[in-house]
Amino acid sequence: MIPEAIKKHISGQVSIAPLAVFRFLFGFIMLVSVLRFAANGWIYELYVKPDYFFTFYGFDWVTPLGETGMYLLFLGMGLAAISIMLGYYYRLGITFFFLAFTYVELIDKTNYLNHYYFVSIISFLLTFVPANRYFSLDVLRNPSLKREKVPAWTINIFKLQLGLVYFFAGAAKLHPDWLLNAMPMRIWLPANADLPIIGSLLEYTSTAYIFSWAGALYDLTIAFFLLWKPTRIFAYLTVIIFHLMTYALFQIGMFPFIMILSTLIFFSADFHQKIIITLSKLANHLPFNFRTSSSCRKEEWKLNKNGTTLIAGILGIHFILQLLLPLRFALYPGNLFWTEQGYRFSWRVMLMEKAGHTTFTVTNPKTNKQWQVQNYNYLTPNQEKMMATQPDMILQFAHFLEEEYQKQGITDVKVTAESYVTLNGRRSQPMVNPNINLTKKERGFAHKEWILPFNENQQNWFRNLQE
Repeated sequence: MIPEAIKKHISGQVSIAPLAVFRFLFGFIMLVSVLRFAANGWIYELYVKPDYFFTFYGFDWVTPLGETGMYLLFLGMGLAAISIMLGYYYRLGITFFFLAFTYVELIDKTNYLNHYYFVSIISFLLTFVPANRYFSLDVLRNPSLKREKVPAWTINIFKLQLGLVYFFAGAAKLHPDWLLNAMPMRIWLPANADLPIIGSLLEYTSTAYIFSWAGALYDLTIAFFLLWKPTRIFAYLTVIIFHLMTYALFQIGMFPFIMILSTLIFFSADFHQKIIITLSKLANHLPFNFRTSSSCRKEEWKLNKNGTTLIAGILGIHFILQLLLPLRFALYPGNLFWTEQGYRFSWRVMLMEKAGHTTFTVTNPKTNKQWQVQNYNYLTPNQEKMMATQPDMILQFAHFLEEEYQKQGITDVKVTAESYVTLNGRRSQPMVNPNINLTKKERGFAHKEWILPFNENQQNWFRNLQE
């Protein structure tokens, strides 16, 4: 039996206005993102130019569509974003956008970003809710679709998802490097010392500590302050300041704006109704208007029993995974930042400064002839940079090299790697056992015992330099 206090947040009927505005803003920011991606030439740079792609384990069947196909796909994503924003053939638009965006994300994990993962999740959740039943062109062309009330879960799932993102991002910051060493803020902030007004302050070590501790506190608590009406407006102002500051200092793309717009969903129905009225007035200058006739239906939106059971099951599994995925790192030994086993899909945002270089050697066991691989012959500079510090990508590339030499008639080659990596200002140290033949190691989720232990006690040369 579900307690009444919880039941009202699931099945209680509430205004659809926050959901309609969320749909509009999500479609808008996705349209801007797609246009920005195309304008910067990233479609060609990331999905056409590379000869090799680091696919995710289990998704090796995901390959690019070729130059024409990728450009057409992004055109389709742009049109789908418009469809979402305007609520025009919404179901088709959001389903296509979710599938297309997720497909693009799966092509090459070199390009993995937490906010791409977030966009996939939000578009996935939007496929289940009636976000087009109000303030949409779907209602304009078919007024019978209009509803003014929806079950509370259709809105609260987005609040829950946002809360989980923030909370796990904050929990990930409860780490000695972040709290006790102010790393990597001590490396990143001085790089912005040329900024006007605040630039000189960013050179102080104490500023790095303030940013580190304030960032952790913000992530851990902001969702709770957004939920509570008396603190909501102040919390949202903090959201704006926090994300604009991260945008100015770290150039992290559209993520700050996605979060600034998404967190508006915590505000009341009356607030969103005012947004709708304002946007409707602006739409008076367009050939169409979102407002519908007074004869349209105003019934509640409800699913039938089978639909309710199906969606409840899917969302239940989704949120269980959202709780477990960020915690899976506990299954692996070693330093998470070093091994990166369980790092992706866990809302660990900007927690480390990691750089390195990896050299591969291919040996023909029959002749003992060796070749040192020039990685740039196969990888783009960005792929080579990302691969050099991520063990699963090193293993994947070793397997690719084995296949390349097999094509040349050299079978059963041995591929070894020398990888030197620096983490959060410490001296560079070897990351991969150089004596291990990586072609004999399987890809997968099992612990990679060939990753050398991280020397936790190694001197931090960056901190010493500052002191």
